[in-house]
Amino acid sequence: MWTLPKLRANDRVVVRSKEEILATLDENGALEGMPFMPEMFQFCGRELTVGAVAHKTCDTAMRTGGRKLDQTVHLTGVRCSGRAHGGCDADCLIFWKEDWLRAAAPAASVTAGAVADAPDSAQPDTDARRGAERALGPNGEQICSEDRVEQCARVHVTEGAPPRYRCQATELFTASRPLPWWNIHQFVLDVVTGNVRLSEVARVLSLNSIYRLRWLPIGFRVWSALYEWLHRKVTGRAGPFVLGRIEPGERTPVATRDFQPGEMVRIRPAHEIATTLNRRNNNRGMWFGPESVPYCGGTFRVRKRIHQILNERTGEMLQLKTPCVNLEGVTCRGHYSDARFFCPREITPYWREIWLERVGPDVDER
Repeated sequence: MWTLPKLRANDRVVVRSKEEILATLDENGALEGMPFMPEMFQFCGRELTVGAVAHKTCDTAMRTGGRKLDQTVHLTGVRCSGRAHGGCDADCLIFWKEDWLRAAAPAASVTAGAVADAPDSAQPDTDARRGAERALGPNGEQICSEDRVEQCARVHVTEGAPPRYRCQATELFTASRPLPWWNIHQFVLDVVTGNVRLSEVARVLSLNSIYRLRWLPIGFRVWSALYEWLHRKVTGRAGPFVLGRIEPGERTPVATRDFQPGEMVRIRPAHEIATTLNRRNNNRGMWFGPESVPYCGGTFRVRKRIHQILNERTGEMLQLKTPCVNLEGVTCRGHYSDARFFCPREITPYWREIWLERVGPDVDER
């Protein structure tokens, strides 16, 4: 079972003061295994919007599928800058435990991201006190400090070894619990929390059921054709599954176009991108998956260039040898990912520059 937060998608909240949050953290700078990262302090006191209730998430480190989370949410547009983690460019959406937030005053009319009217010194409410009680030492003293949170972001390694980091992504497996893909309750919660509309759940699960019929011993072509027809009928576009065309042993092509943040680019059609992929749908080690296909043909703004990201298993920094970028408003929606349907984590796909083309500044985003 889950312990859901009281919050729902689109609720307005205020991030608690630094002092209140520190009082909820253990000696590892975490609450129930979920680290509070140094990058999160800048949001203290700010009024923001709940983007989704993170009652579940996807395991990108151990690749075990879906995972359960308790009393956790994502806030709209609040992503990790990587400042305390070696300048990681992964741009991850941050997890927020409910004890780190409080409901915004109903009468407040503060725009998203503005400083809340209520002072940071306000007395913590019942939820905050409950979180603080869990983290107090044997003599009632506060266990964690801001310096300790900074220290916990970096794992001690032997002298001369490359640095290793600790963040929400590296600790997500231990901060969550297994979620079997067949657990129907998760889809009920997707709707109840306001994360997803019932019509979207029905559409995605129905199409996936048809797609799975392809695995039957007979009728592969029939079920494939039926899926493609239904997908186009329901969504207005072709199915999202493409297969790379480059034979094993051949090198995949590369292009360097030096796209910069703020530039407008158009994503090439899926059939063109397929010519740059091997049979595993990789280009220079980067996978192109079905969650990216619906964005093909669209025009988007470059959000940032991706130079380095953390290895979520080891905490070591990985340097990308071939340039790539992520794009504004382009995220994984969990519509085609087995065992991870409707994951609210909104991971940003990475795009090889050969999959994009530069367009003029007067082109509308879509």
